[in-house]
Amino acid sequence: MKKILFLLMAFVASKGFSQTKALVGGTLIDGFGGKPLQNSIIIIEGERIKSIGQVGTLGIPKGAEIISTEGMSVLPGLWDMHVHLYINGHSDYTHWDKTYLKAAKDVIMPASAHQLLLAGITSARDLGGPLEASISVRDRINKGELPGPTMYMSGPFVQHAPYPGTEAFRWGVNGVEDARSKIRQLVKAGVNCIKLIDQDEMTESECMAIVEEAHKNKLKVVAHSHRPEEIRRGMKAGVDCFEHTGLAAAPEYPEDIMALIKERTAKMNLGPLFWTPTVEGLFNYEYVRDNPEALDNESWKLDLPDSIVADIKKSISKPGQLSYFQLNPIRKPTLERKVKQLKDAGVVLLIGTDSGIPMKFHSQSTWNELDVWVNKFGLDPMYTLRAATYWPSVAMGVDKDYGTVSEGKFADIIAVKGDVLRHIDLLQDVKIVVKKGKRYK
Repeated sequence: MKKILFLLMAFVASKGFSQTKALVGGTLIDGFGGKPLQNSIIIIEGERIKSIGQVGTLGIPKGAEIISTEGMSVLPGLWDMHVHLYINGHSDYTHWDKTYLKAAKDVIMPASAHQLLLAGITSARDLGGPLEASISVRDRINKGELPGPTMYMSGPFVQHAPYPGTEAFRWGVNGVEDARSKIRQLVKAGVNCIKLIDQDEMTESECMAIVEEAHKNKLKVVAHSHRPEEIRRGMKAGVDCFEHTGLAAAPEYPEDIMALIKERTAKMNLGPLFWTPTVEGLFNYEYVRDNPEALDNESWKLDLPDSIVADIKKSISKPGQLSYFQLNPIRKPTLERKVKQLKDAGVVLLIGTDSGIPMKFHSQSTWNELDVWVNKFGLDPMYTLRAATYWPSVAMGVDKDYGTVSEGKFADIIAVKGDVLRHIDLLQDVKIVVKKGKRYK
Protein backbone atom coordinates (compact mmCIF):
# COMPACT_ATOMS: atom_id res chain seq x y z
CA MET A 1 0.00 0.00 0.00
CA LYS A 2 2.79 2.44 0.88
CA LYS A 3 4.50 1.66 -2.42
CA ILE A 4 1.31 2.43 -4.35
CA LEU A 5 0.87 5.69 -2.45
CA PHE A 6 4.49 6.66 -3.15
CA LEU A 7 4.07 5.93 -6.87
CA LEU A 8 0.85 7.94 -6.94
CA MET A 9 2.55 10.93 -5.31
CA ALA A 10 5.42 10.69 -7.76
CA PHE A 11 2.98 10.61 -10.68
CA VAL A 12 1.09 13.62 -9.38
CA ALA A 13 4.32 15.60 -8.94
CA SER A 14 5.52 14.64 -12.43
CA LYS A 15 2.30 16.01 -13.92
CA GLY A 16 2.61 19.35 -12.18
CA PHE A 17 -0.25 18.73 -9.74
CA SER A 18 1.73 19.35 -6.55
CA GLN A 19 0.31 22.25 -4.61
CA THR A 20 3.79 23.41 -3.62
CA LYS A 21 6.57 23.95 -6.13
CA ALA A 22 10.06 25.38 -5.84
CA LEU A 23 11.92 26.86 -8.81
CA VAL A 24 15.53 26.61 -7.74
CA GLY A 25 18.83 28.01 -8.97
CA GLY A 26 18.12 30.39 -11.83
CA THR A 27 18.73 34.12 -12.29
CA LEU A 28 15.47 35.90 -11.56
CA ILE A 29 14.46 38.94 -13.61
CA ASP A 30 11.38 39.91 -11.65
CA GLY A 31 9.87 42.51 -14.02
CA PHE A 32 10.48 45.59 -11.88
CA GLY A 33 13.68 46.47 -13.73
CA GLY A 34 16.16 46.09 -10.88
CA LYS A 35 19.26 43.94 -10.62
CA PRO A 36 18.51 40.26 -11.33
CA LEU A 37 18.60 37.88 -8.38
CA GLN A 38 21.09 35.08 -8.85
CA ASN A 39 20.68 31.58 -7.38
CA SER A 40 17.03 32.35 -6.84
CA ILE A 41 14.37 30.26 -5.17
CA ILE A 42 10.70 30.85 -5.89
CA ILE A 43 8.19 29.01 -3.71
CA ILE A 44 4.74 28.52 -5.24
CA GLU A 45 1.74 27.39 -3.24
CA GLY A 46 -1.30 26.62 -5.32
CA GLU A 47 -1.77 29.36 -7.89
CA ARG A 48 0.33 32.04 -6.21
CA ILE A 49 3.90 32.88 -5.27
CA LYS A 50 4.47 32.41 -1.56
CA SER A 51 8.09 33.52 -1.14
CA ILE A 52 11.22 34.49 -3.04
CA GLY A 53 14.81 34.20 -1.88
CA GLN A 54 18.17 32.63 -2.64
CA VAL A 55 19.78 29.25 -2.32
CA GLY A 56 21.21 28.97 1.19
CA THR A 57 18.88 31.54 2.74
CA LEU A 58 15.36 30.40 1.83
CA GLY A 59 14.22 26.95 2.83
CA ILE A 60 12.26 24.68 0.53
CA PRO A 61 9.09 23.22 2.07
CA LYS A 62 9.10 19.50 2.66
CA GLY A 63 7.34 17.62 -0.11
CA ALA A 64 7.57 20.48 -2.61
CA GLU A 65 8.07 19.62 -6.26
CA ILE A 66 11.53 20.95 -7.08
CA ILE A 67 12.02 22.39 -10.57
CA SER A 68 15.65 23.14 -11.36
CA THR A 69 16.30 26.43 -13.13
CA GLU A 70 20.09 26.20 -12.88
CA GLY A 71 21.74 28.03 -15.78
CA MET A 72 18.46 29.69 -16.71
CA SER A 73 16.94 33.13 -16.82
CA VAL A 74 13.68 33.11 -14.88
CA LEU A 75 11.15 35.84 -15.56
CA PRO A 76 7.46 36.67 -15.51
CA GLY A 77 5.32 35.02 -18.13
CA LEU A 78 5.24 37.20 -21.23
CA TRP A 79 2.31 39.27 -22.42
CA ASP A 80 1.39 39.85 -26.03
CA MET A 81 -0.84 42.89 -26.19
CA HIS A 82 -2.06 42.49 -29.76
CA VAL A 83 -3.04 39.05 -30.97
CA HIS A 84 -5.79 37.69 -33.19
CA LEU A 85 -6.73 34.20 -32.04
CA TYR A 86 -9.23 33.96 -34.87
CA ILE A 87 -6.61 34.04 -37.63
CA ASN A 88 -3.55 31.82 -38.02
CA GLY A 89 -1.23 33.20 -40.67
CA HIS A 90 -3.44 32.61 -43.72
CA SER A 91 -2.94 35.20 -46.46
CA ASP A 92 -6.53 35.43 -47.76
CA TYR A 93 -8.82 36.92 -45.13
CA THR A 94 -11.92 36.76 -47.33
CA HIS A 95 -11.44 33.03 -47.91
CA TRP A 96 -10.67 32.48 -44.21
CA ASP A 97 -13.83 34.21 -43.02
CA LYS A 98 -16.07 32.34 -45.47
CA THR A 99 -14.49 28.98 -44.69
CA TYR A 100 -13.61 28.94 -40.98
CA LEU A 101 -15.80 31.35 -39.05
CA LYS A 102 -17.88 28.48 -37.64
CA ALA A 103 -14.68 26.74 -36.48
CA ALA A 104 -13.48 29.77 -34.51
CA LYS A 105 -14.82 28.80 -31.08
CA ASP A 106 -13.93 25.12 -30.92
CA VAL A 107 -10.92 24.73 -33.22
CA ILE A 108 -9.08 27.82 -34.36
CA MET A 109 -9.08 30.09 -31.32
CA PRO A 110 -8.26 27.28 -28.84
CA ALA A 111 -5.36 26.21 -31.07
CA SER A 112 -4.00 29.76 -31.19
CA ALA A 113 -4.27 30.10 -27.42
CA HIS A 114 -2.43 26.83 -26.79
CA GLN A 115 0.36 27.85 -29.16
CA LEU A 116 0.77 31.18 -27.35
CA LEU A 117 1.00 29.52 -23.96
CA LEU A 118 3.69 27.05 -25.01
CA ALA A 119 5.68 29.98 -26.44
CA GLY A 120 5.78 31.52 -22.94
CA ILE A 121 2.90 33.96 -23.31
CA THR A 122 0.83 33.59 -20.15
CA SER A 123 -1.35 36.68 -20.75
CA ALA A 124 -2.57 38.18 -24.01
CA ARG A 125 -4.95 40.80 -25.36
CA ASP A 126 -7.10 39.73 -28.30
CA LEU A 127 -8.21 42.67 -30.41
CA GLY A 128 -11.00 41.93 -32.84
CA GLY A 129 -12.86 38.65 -33.04
CA PRO A 130 -16.30 37.01 -33.00
CA LEU A 131 -17.96 37.98 -29.74
CA GLU A 132 -19.44 34.70 -28.53
CA ALA A 133 -16.36 32.70 -29.52
CA SER A 134 -14.04 35.20 -27.85
CA ILE A 135 -15.87 35.12 -24.54
CA SER A 136 -16.25 31.34 -24.65
CA VAL A 137 -12.56 30.68 -25.26
CA ARG A 138 -11.50 33.14 -22.55
CA ASP A 139 -13.87 31.64 -20.01
CA ARG A 140 -12.94 28.03 -20.81
CA ILE A 141 -9.28 28.92 -20.36
CA ASN A 142 -10.06 30.54 -17.02
CA LYS A 143 -11.96 27.43 -15.91
CA GLY A 144 -9.03 25.20 -16.85
CA GLU A 145 -10.91 23.52 -19.69
CA LEU A 146 -8.49 24.80 -22.35
CA PRO A 147 -4.74 25.49 -22.18
CA GLY A 148 -3.95 29.10 -22.99
CA PRO A 149 -2.91 32.48 -21.64
CA THR A 150 -5.13 34.56 -19.43
CA MET A 151 -7.00 36.32 -22.22
CA TYR A 152 -8.32 39.88 -22.35
CA MET A 153 -10.91 40.05 -25.12
CA SER A 154 -12.27 43.02 -27.03
CA GLY A 155 -14.75 41.04 -29.06
CA PRO A 156 -15.68 42.75 -32.36
CA PHE A 157 -13.89 45.74 -33.83
CA VAL A 158 -15.98 48.89 -33.42
CA GLN A 159 -15.87 51.08 -36.54
CA HIS A 160 -17.95 53.31 -38.79
CA ALA A 161 -19.05 50.44 -41.04
CA PRO A 162 -17.94 46.80 -41.27
CA TYR A 163 -16.17 45.64 -44.38
CA PRO A 164 -18.35 43.37 -46.56
CA GLY A 165 -18.54 39.87 -45.13
CA THR A 166 -17.06 40.75 -41.74
CA GLU A 167 -20.19 41.66 -39.82
CA ALA A 168 -19.68 38.77 -37.39
CA PHE A 169 -16.63 40.43 -35.86
CA ARG A 170 -16.85 44.07 -36.97
CA TRP A 171 -19.63 46.24 -35.62
CA GLY A 172 -20.58 49.48 -37.32
CA VAL A 173 -21.94 52.52 -35.53
CA ASN A 174 -24.50 54.97 -36.90
CA GLY A 175 -24.90 57.96 -34.66
CA VAL A 176 -24.13 58.74 -31.05
CA GLU A 177 -26.91 56.66 -29.51
CA ASP A 178 -26.03 53.66 -31.62
CA ALA A 179 -22.40 54.04 -30.61
CA ARG A 180 -23.32 54.02 -26.93
CA SER A 181 -25.71 51.11 -27.45
CA LYS A 182 -23.02 49.00 -29.13
CA ILE A 183 -20.63 49.61 -26.25
CA ARG A 184 -23.30 48.69 -23.72
CA GLN A 185 -23.90 45.43 -25.60
CA LEU A 186 -20.20 44.62 -25.39
CA VAL A 187 -20.11 45.51 -21.70
CA LYS A 188 -23.07 43.22 -21.03
CA ALA A 189 -21.36 40.41 -22.95
CA GLY A 190 -18.34 40.74 -20.65
CA VAL A 191 -15.54 42.03 -22.87
CA ASN A 192 -12.32 43.26 -21.23
CA CYS A 193 -11.66 46.26 -23.48
CA ILE A 194 -12.94 48.04 -26.58
CA LYS A 195 -11.17 47.91 -29.95
CA LEU A 196 -11.79 51.08 -31.97
CA ILE A 197 -10.67 51.42 -35.60
CA ASP A 198 -11.27 53.80 -38.50
CA GLN A 199 -12.33 56.45 -36.01
CA ASP A 200 -11.43 59.09 -38.57
CA GLU A 201 -14.41 57.88 -40.61
CA MET A 202 -16.77 58.42 -37.68
CA THR A 203 -18.15 61.72 -36.56
CA GLU A 204 -16.25 63.26 -33.71
CA SER A 205 -19.33 62.85 -31.52
CA GLU A 206 -19.54 59.11 -32.26
CA CYS A 207 -15.89 58.64 -31.35
CA MET A 208 -16.29 60.61 -28.14
CA ALA A 209 -19.41 58.63 -27.22
CA ILE A 210 -17.62 55.30 -27.63
CA VAL A 211 -14.76 56.30 -25.34
CA GLU A 212 -17.05 57.95 -22.79
CA GLU A 213 -19.36 54.93 -22.60
CA ALA A 214 -16.43 52.53 -22.29
CA HIS A 215 -14.78 54.56 -19.53
CA LYS A 216 -18.12 54.90 -17.75
CA ASN A 217 -18.14 51.11 -17.59
CA LYS A 218 -14.47 50.93 -16.54
CA LEU A 219 -13.21 49.54 -19.85
CA LYS A 220 -10.04 50.72 -21.59
CA VAL A 221 -10.23 51.75 -25.25
CA VAL A 222 -7.61 50.56 -27.70
CA ALA A 223 -7.50 52.36 -31.06
CA HIS A 224 -5.79 52.08 -34.41
CA SER A 225 -3.21 54.68 -35.39
CA HIS A 226 -2.77 53.96 -39.08
CA ARG A 227 -3.73 57.47 -40.24
CA PRO A 228 -2.98 60.88 -38.72
CA GLU A 229 -6.63 61.73 -38.14
CA GLU A 230 -7.17 58.43 -36.32
CA ILE A 231 -4.54 59.55 -33.81
CA ARG A 232 -5.92 63.08 -33.53
CA ARG A 233 -9.47 61.84 -32.95
CA GLY A 234 -8.29 59.20 -30.50
CA MET A 235 -6.20 61.66 -28.52
CA LYS A 236 -9.08 64.12 -28.27
CA ALA A 237 -11.49 61.41 -27.15
CA GLY A 238 -9.10 60.07 -24.50
CA VAL A 239 -8.15 56.69 -25.96
CA ASP A 240 -6.01 54.66 -23.54
CA CYS A 241 -3.74 52.79 -25.95
CA PHE A 242 -2.88 53.09 -29.64
CA GLU A 243 -1.93 50.22 -31.93
CA HIS A 244 0.63 50.01 -34.77
CA THR A 245 3.08 52.61 -36.03
CA GLY A 246 0.92 53.67 -38.96
CA LEU A 247 1.20 56.61 -41.33
CA ALA A 248 2.39 54.27 -44.12
CA ALA A 249 5.37 55.84 -45.92
CA ALA A 250 5.58 58.97 -43.76
CA PRO A 251 9.13 59.05 -42.36
CA GLU A 252 7.97 60.19 -38.93
CA TYR A 253 5.00 61.44 -36.97
CA PRO A 254 4.13 65.06 -37.85
CA GLU A 255 4.78 67.88 -35.40
CA ASP A 256 1.15 68.46 -34.43
CA ILE A 257 0.67 64.82 -33.49
CA MET A 258 3.87 64.75 -31.49
CA ALA A 259 2.70 67.89 -29.70
CA LEU A 260 -0.57 66.16 -28.78
CA ILE A 261 1.30 63.10 -27.55
CA LYS A 262 3.71 65.14 -25.42
CA GLU A 263 0.86 67.17 -23.98
CA ARG A 264 -0.91 63.95 -23.01
CA THR A 265 2.14 62.22 -21.50
CA ALA A 266 2.81 65.31 -19.41
CA LYS A 267 -0.55 64.87 -17.66
CA MET A 268 0.71 62.48 -15.00
CA ASN A 269 -2.65 62.44 -13.23
CA LEU A 270 -4.12 60.57 -16.22
CA GLY A 271 -1.55 57.79 -15.99
CA PRO A 272 0.63 56.59 -18.86
CA LEU A 273 -0.29 56.81 -22.52
CA PHE A 274 0.27 53.32 -23.90
CA TRP A 275 1.20 52.36 -27.44
CA THR A 276 1.68 48.93 -29.06
CA PRO A 277 3.81 49.45 -32.19
CA THR A 278 3.53 45.87 -33.63
CA VAL A 279 6.62 46.22 -35.84
CA GLU A 280 7.97 42.71 -36.35
CA GLY A 281 5.50 41.59 -39.01
CA LEU A 282 6.59 44.42 -41.29
CA PHE A 283 10.23 44.52 -40.25
CA ASN A 284 10.86 40.80 -40.76
CA TYR A 285 8.82 40.31 -43.93
CA GLU A 286 11.70 40.44 -46.40
CA TYR A 287 13.77 38.09 -44.24
CA VAL A 288 10.96 35.54 -44.04
CA ARG A 289 10.27 35.92 -47.75
CA ASP A 290 13.89 35.15 -48.60
CA ASN A 291 14.42 32.61 -45.81
CA PRO A 292 11.11 30.76 -45.57
CA GLU A 293 12.37 27.87 -43.46
CA ALA A 294 10.66 29.37 -40.41
CA LEU A 295 7.33 28.79 -42.14
CA ASP A 296 7.93 25.05 -41.80
CA ASN A 297 8.25 25.23 -38.02
CA GLU A 298 5.93 22.57 -36.63
CA SER A 299 4.91 24.70 -33.64
CA TRP A 300 2.24 26.68 -35.50
CA LYS A 301 0.44 23.52 -36.56
CA LEU A 302 -0.38 22.47 -32.98
CA ASP A 303 -4.05 21.48 -32.55
CA LEU A 304 -4.99 22.50 -36.10
CA PRO A 305 -6.56 19.88 -38.41
CA ASP A 306 -4.42 18.79 -41.34
CA SER A 307 -6.88 20.37 -43.77
CA ILE A 308 -6.46 23.82 -42.21
CA VAL A 309 -2.68 23.43 -42.04
CA ALA A 310 -2.62 22.55 -45.74
CA ASP A 311 -4.83 25.53 -46.56
CA ILE A 312 -2.57 27.94 -44.66
CA LYS A 313 0.58 26.50 -46.27
CA LYS A 314 -0.93 26.83 -49.75
CA SER A 315 -1.93 30.45 -49.11
CA ILE A 316 1.65 31.44 -48.19
CA SER A 317 3.49 29.22 -50.66
CA LYS A 318 4.61 32.29 -52.64
CA PRO A 319 5.52 34.74 -49.86
CA GLY A 320 6.98 37.30 -52.25
CA GLN A 321 3.62 37.74 -53.95
CA LEU A 322 1.42 38.43 -50.92
CA SER A 323 -0.55 41.64 -51.45
CA TYR A 324 -0.55 42.30 -47.70
CA PHE A 325 3.16 43.21 -47.78
CA GLN A 326 3.59 45.00 -51.11
CA LEU A 327 3.88 48.41 -49.45
CA ASN A 328 6.55 47.05 -47.13
CA PRO A 329 9.58 48.57 -48.94
CA ILE A 330 8.33 52.08 -48.14
CA ARG A 331 6.96 51.30 -44.68
CA LYS A 332 9.82 49.33 -43.14
CA PRO A 333 12.40 52.19 -43.17
CA THR A 334 10.05 54.35 -41.07
CA LEU A 335 9.45 51.92 -38.20
CA GLU A 336 12.50 52.54 -36.01
CA ARG A 337 12.18 56.32 -36.22
CA LYS A 338 8.51 56.29 -35.20
CA VAL A 339 9.08 53.91 -32.30
CA LYS A 340 11.86 56.12 -30.94
CA GLN A 341 9.75 59.26 -31.39
CA LEU A 342 7.06 57.69 -29.21
CA LYS A 343 9.53 56.49 -26.61
CA ASP A 344 11.28 59.86 -26.40
CA ALA A 345 7.91 61.60 -25.99
CA GLY A 346 7.20 59.62 -22.83
CA VAL A 347 4.82 57.05 -24.27
CA VAL A 348 4.91 53.65 -22.55
CA LEU A 349 5.52 51.11 -25.29
CA LEU A 350 4.01 47.62 -25.07
CA ILE A 351 4.97 44.39 -26.77
CA GLY A 352 2.32 43.25 -29.20
CA THR A 353 2.61 41.53 -32.54
CA ASP A 354 -0.58 41.47 -34.62
CA SER A 355 -0.03 37.73 -34.41
CA GLY A 356 -2.20 35.82 -36.86
CA ILE A 357 -1.64 38.10 -39.86
CA PRO A 358 -0.16 36.44 -42.98
CA MET A 359 2.89 34.27 -42.15
CA LYS A 360 2.88 35.42 -38.51
CA PHE A 361 2.15 32.56 -36.17
CA HIS A 362 1.18 32.64 -32.50
CA SER A 363 4.01 30.28 -31.61
CA GLN A 364 6.73 32.58 -32.97
CA SER A 365 5.62 36.21 -33.24
CA THR A 366 6.21 37.45 -29.69
CA TRP A 367 9.91 36.57 -29.37
CA ASN A 368 10.47 38.03 -32.82
CA GLU A 369 8.99 41.35 -31.67
CA LEU A 370 11.36 41.49 -28.70
CA ASP A 371 14.27 40.55 -30.97
CA VAL A 372 13.55 43.46 -33.34
CA TRP A 373 13.30 45.94 -30.48
CA VAL A 374 16.63 44.88 -28.98
CA ASN A 375 18.78 43.69 -31.87
CA LYS A 376 17.53 45.98 -34.64
CA PHE A 377 16.29 49.11 -32.87
CA GLY A 378 18.86 49.00 -30.05
CA LEU A 379 16.37 49.26 -27.20
CA ASP A 380 17.57 48.12 -23.78
CA PRO A 381 16.73 44.45 -23.09
CA MET A 382 15.38 45.18 -19.61
CA TYR A 383 13.18 47.98 -20.99
CA THR A 384 11.93 45.58 -23.64
CA LEU A 385 11.17 42.78 -21.19
CA ARG A 386 9.23 45.18 -18.97
CA ALA A 387 7.20 46.12 -22.06
CA ALA A 388 6.22 42.45 -22.22
CA THR A 389 5.62 41.87 -18.50
CA TYR A 390 5.16 44.70 -16.02
CA TRP A 391 3.70 47.44 -18.20
CA PRO A 392 1.01 45.33 -19.90
CA SER A 393 -0.34 44.35 -16.49
CA VAL A 394 -0.51 48.04 -15.58
CA ALA A 395 -2.20 48.89 -18.87
CA MET A 396 -4.90 46.29 -18.19
CA GLY A 397 -5.26 47.30 -14.54
CA VAL A 398 -4.25 43.90 -13.15
CA ASP A 399 -0.77 44.63 -11.82
CA LYS A 400 -1.79 43.60 -8.31
CA ASP A 401 -1.96 40.01 -9.54
CA TYR A 402 0.18 39.81 -12.69
CA GLY A 403 3.19 41.23 -14.49
CA THR A 404 6.03 40.55 -12.04
CA VAL A 405 7.43 37.65 -10.06
CA SER A 406 6.35 38.90 -6.66
CA GLU A 407 5.10 37.39 -3.43
CA GLY A 408 1.33 37.08 -3.45
CA LYS A 409 0.91 37.37 -7.22
CA PHE A 410 -0.19 34.60 -9.53
CA ALA A 411 2.68 32.27 -10.38
CA ASP A 412 3.01 33.08 -14.08
CA ILE A 413 6.67 32.28 -14.66
CA ILE A 414 8.84 31.17 -17.59
CA ALA A 415 12.49 30.17 -17.90
CA VAL A 416 15.01 29.90 -20.74
CA LYS A 417 18.51 28.48 -20.79
CA GLY A 418 21.16 31.19 -20.72
CA ASP A 419 21.23 34.95 -20.17
CA VAL A 420 18.17 36.48 -21.79
CA LEU A 421 19.41 40.02 -21.07
CA ARG A 422 22.39 39.35 -23.32
CA HIS A 423 20.64 37.13 -25.88
CA ILE A 424 16.99 38.16 -26.12
CA ASP A 425 16.32 35.64 -28.87
CA LEU A 426 16.69 32.82 -26.35
CA LEU A 427 12.98 33.43 -25.89
CA GLN A 428 12.33 31.52 -29.10
CA ASP A 429 12.87 28.35 -27.06
CA VAL A 430 11.15 28.70 -23.69
CA LYS A 431 11.98 25.66 -21.57
CA ILE A 432 9.63 26.12 -18.60
CA VAL A 433 6.12 27.59 -18.59
CA VAL A 434 4.19 27.89 -15.34
CA LYS A 435 0.82 29.61 -15.34
CA LYS A 436 -1.08 30.13 -12.10
CA GLY A 437 1.10 27.54 -10.45
CA LYS A 438 0.51 24.80 -13.03
CA ARG A 439 3.41 23.68 -15.17
CA TYR A 440 2.56 23.42 -18.86
CA LYS A 441 6.08 22.95 -20.21
